[in-house]
Amino acid sequence: MRSLGIDYGDSRVGLAISDELNITAQGIETVHHNGNDKIVLKRIEELLNMYEISTFVVGMPINMDGTSGERVEITKKFIHKLKCKFNNIKIETVDERLTTVQAHKTMNFLNIDSSKKKNIVDTISAVYILETYMNKQSH
Repeated sequence: MRSLGIDYGDSRVGLAISDELNITAQGIETVHHNGNDKIVLKRIEELLNMYEISTFVVGMPINMDGTSGERVEITKKFIHKLKCKFNNIKIETVDERLTTVQAHKTMNFLNIDSSKKKNIVDTISAVYILETYMNKQSH
């Protein structure tokens, strides 16, 4: 069974998936939804039809000082929608602080063209979210 990493944002959602053994994570795509969660939920449903996914791993946007802000509440509302629509899938959350920074460092290291960064930063962040979860599971 696989895990699906989700980097939830206001207008874009990065998605990443594990292999069947939950050892590696690879980015799938960034879904542009402009605030319409139905678009995201439909895409996740399509992925569930393609892969055997047992767990959603959602990045929790905790502030750098460890407090919860408005983004955490918005993400919790999205998680509630996931629970309602996919009630047989386990949902885990991961502190996503610095995943976007890591993603930008990775893109800079790979010399990704700046015009393409906006479209893949969320996907790379979802990979880091999923890897964080998988690393915790293996220890």
